[in-house]
Amino acid sequence: MNFALVVEWLIKGVVLVLILLGGFAYLTYYERKALARIQVRIGPNRAGPWGLLQPIADAIKLIFKEEPTPARADKLLFILAPIVTLVPALVITAVVPWGPTMTVFGHKLTLYIADINVGVLYIMSVASISVYGIVLAGWSSNNKYAMMGGLRSTAQMVSYEIALSLAFISAILLAGTMRMTDIVEAQKSIWFVLLQPVGTAIFLIATLAEVNRPPFDMPEAEQELTGGYHTEYSGMKFALLFMAEYDKMIAICLIGATLFFGGFREFWFLANTIFSVDRMPWLGPIYIFIKIVILLFGMIWVRATFPRIRYDRLMAFGWKVLLPLSLAVVFITAVGIILAEQVNPLWMWGIPVVSLLVGVFAIAMIDRELRRKDYARR
Repeated sequence: MNFALVVEWLIKGVVLVLILLGGFAYLTYYERKALARIQVRIGPNRAGPWGLLQPIADAIKLIFKEEPTPARADKLLFILAPIVTLVPALVITAVVPWGPTMTVFGHKLTLYIADINVGVLYIMSVASISVYGIVLAGWSSNNKYAMMGGLRSTAQMVSYEIALSLAFISAILLAGTMRMTDIVEAQKSIWFVLLQPVGTAIFLIATLAEVNRPPFDMPEAEQELTGGYHTEYSGMKFALLFMAEYDKMIAICLIGATLFFGGFREFWFLANTIFSVDRMPWLGPIYIFIKIVILLFGMIWVRATFPRIRYDRLMAFGWKVLLPLSLAVVFITAVGIILAEQVNPLWMWGIPVVSLLVGVFAIAMIDRELRRKDYARR
């Protein structure tokens, strides 16, 4: 194997990890500022200008904070659980391209670590590992609240992973490949969010449940479980669990931007202009960064807007709504592609139309069912 290639992989891996770790720190600042603006507050403004040093102050506080270990905890698993939770959040982005291939000082530089032909399958496989860390954190603590949070996380993540995988399949069908770079290039003329808006919505909803973000944060519901699976954690162990959640947010927004929003490609109104990625390749990382920031704001906005879902309704929504709707989306996408290839290319636009009609019907049925149950309680 070429030694220079190995060194390049190592450098890109280290840079990617540093980006994610720095992104975690300032994502907490971004969230606190955005929530403050939504709730008509000021937010962090004491540490440094505009509060920009607040993440560093929080890190210093956590480093020097005491880390007690419960007397009856499984000490080995108690220490390993935060690491097992964090590592998948870091390695899942290895196959996601941050930009096109560029030539730097005569060297061809690829802005990804690995370009495998089953990149989407790799992402789905790694994403399913993170549940083990949360379950082990809850079980090893020997705390009934932490254990209940771990059990809730297991049920929730397994339930929503199915709908999430089917949302991946809709993007795979539209692109005709599982290679992430090819999926980006397939969206050069039109983003997949326009062809499959319902599939994109399912992806975004399921990812909220996968990373335990409000309104799907039942595994760490402090009103009921005093913190859930991380009740017994403090100091840097808690920081690792906290870091895993926020790094997963960044990773999921990066994956969602790549699958449905054109990845590092330019916005549609900049196509065939001087600001296109084909003419200025270094703009690719800037475009995908902007898309990540917008998607992250969407997750923060949801947290500030929607109340936490009751657990039985959370599970019913995953199995009775998202699962059948995602199956219908995959079927509609496959039929639309076949008709577009064999009959008329205009049939491709039947995919978003029919998907939206099915989505509206599903929302109407949900509303009807909720109204019926509320009426029955009265």
